[in-house]
Amino acid sequence: MTTIREPALRSSLAVLAAATATHGTGRAGDIELPKLPGFVESAFSPLAYEVSDRCLTARPGDGDRTAVVLAGLAGDTTTADLASSRMVSGRVHNPLLFMQATANSVLGHMSREFGITGQMFSISTFTDALTELLAMADLLLEDPELERVLVLAVELGGGERVTAVHRELAATNSEHAVPDLPESAGLAAALLLGRPEDDPATTAGAQVPISSPASATGQLGGIQPLFELATAHRTATSTHTDTESHTHAHQ
Repeated sequence: MTTIREPALRSSLAVLAAATATHGTGRAGDIELPKLPGFVESAFSPLAYEVSDRCLTARPGDGDRTAVVLAGLAGDTTTADLASSRMVSGRVHNPLLFMQATANSVLGHMSREFGITGQMFSISTFTDALTELLAMADLLLEDPELERVLVLAVELGGGERVTAVHRELAATNSEHAVPDLPESAGLAAALLLGRPEDDPATTAGAQVPISSPASATGQLGGIQPLFELATAHRTATSTHTDTESHTHAHQ
């Protein structure tokens, strides 16, 4: 029998950029969905692209040395539900809906737009997205050819499919709840991560301990811990920039 040893995790990863976006949630800061060619009806892909664009625009880099990991529990359930209902009702099949129901579709669009040729993955996670994505980023950065990993997650509001998925997966654990979002709503968060030693400008506050436990969400595949971390990083970065600007203005 072969014993597989799990690689030792680094103590931390550097946060190079962070972004969040919400649509239709009723929260302050909700955005209108950006128009994304080839993607219709659902907030999933536009939100995934929006947070990715914000991170990659803030910190441009070598696409050949960039990897991307997209996480979620059930993927684009809005599109899957729409395609299924059309088929059951006997309506003409729409190839576009079949294409965009696959999470990898928006990753392909991103690779073309940002010139990313590194590894790209979409994963489904029962745990919170932050825990899974940090472990994945750490593993990918074992590859010396990679410099950074863009990790992101999207969560859509509850519909019949989402409710059914949660009911089945949480049958033995009532603590896991259906997302508390309107059916047409969605939220997304992203972090652009790298090795602390590769980014001397990274401060201690911009490093994420790999072993730190994520906050409890009570939700299968929830992205709230990732959303909170991205929000905290954006706030800290903005405050640091404002402080620097204020200091320079008085010198």
